[in-house]
Amino acid sequence: MTQNLTLQGRILTASGWMDGRVHLADGRIAAIDAGLASGRQPERYILPGFIDLHVHGGGGVDIMEGGNAISHVARLHARFGTTSLLATTMTAPPAEISRVLADLGRNCKERAPAGARVLGVHLEGPYINPGKLGAQPDDACQAAMAQIDAYRALAPVALITLAPEIPGHLDIIRTLSAQGVRMQMGHTLGSYEQAVEALQHGASGFTHLFNAMTGLHHREPGVVGAALAHAEYAELIPDLLHVHPGAIRTALRAIPRLYCVTDSTAAAGMPDGEYKLGSHSVTKCMGGVRLADGTLAGSTLTMDQALRNLVQIGLPLADASHRLSLYPADYLGQSERGRIATGAWADIVVMDADLNLQHVYVEGEEIGLVDA
Repeated sequence: MTQNLTLQGRILTASGWMDGRVHLADGRIAAIDAGLASGRQPERYILPGFIDLHVHGGGGVDIMEGGNAISHVARLHARFGTTSLLATTMTAPPAEISRVLADLGRNCKERAPAGARVLGVHLEGPYINPGKLGAQPDDACQAAMAQIDAYRALAPVALITLAPEIPGHLDIIRTLSAQGVRMQMGHTLGSYEQAVEALQHGASGFTHLFNAMTGLHHREPGVVGAALAHAEYAELIPDLLHVHPGAIRTALRAIPRLYCVTDSTAAAGMPDGEYKLGSHSVTKCMGGVRLADGTLAGSTLTMDQALRNLVQIGLPLADASHRLSLYPADYLGQSERGRIATGAWADIVVMDADLNLQHVYVEGEEIGLVDA
């Protein structure tokens, strides 16, 4: 249920920091006023809600379970400040992907109470290189427009990860990017030259930069080199386990609108133990999620911790916030999300001076927090 209320504190507005008040009405930001009551100093930060474009699960539930799994996942992540997300699939046989997309299509039409808004689907595979699966199941295949059109008829596919070096994929990239689908390179053994060609055909991003792609070498720059040299946008997992802080800082200097994702699994928000990731069984232990052979298999990261990690490695709070809210919103063309501005959706997180969550609002509805 949406609320009409006023929030007070240090606000990260679309034009910068302001000490003042944000007025919420009917699920939107109705007004922003400068100045604090009684001249009090702000004790909390008011930031745009987090937008996560790569979510496989959470709260013990995996997206590939289908049914109402996404509602459960959306509620879990909302409790950690994520106000909108893309439900992300795993590589799987076509019949399984179709089943899950049909369920996601139904669930994307309305927001689950107390949950994040599901903006659509991130189809991560099956159009990836079988030689660079990472934690993806071994069901990779070559993309075909007829199959993709069938998938898109079932659910709003906003983003697709594929390997550009697979024959026929450049044409797929060109066709779908012209239709507004964000095409990302990932799980790829492609060369620098192949990645640059994919960008020229309309590819616009890179999936979990550095992970599951050809790395940077000074004589063979690889897909990582293409991203660092040419990308405007790329996603990165800032759990400080998938990517070293030094590599994160390298990417920050090179990619203007580098944004962050969790790549979270069913293990997010859960104790150590065994969980599902698509058809795989994975183990959460010591802050990470791995296959039996030790391969990293998604993460346990939540977006509030991603913010703290970015600040920990030296980013100013406003810059860290942009990479969790503004940039992913802009990447998807979501001009009414990811920013605190009059008329925008009332997707807001309130944090204390130590960047601990105090309140979360999704389209004006206050969400109960983890410790509530």
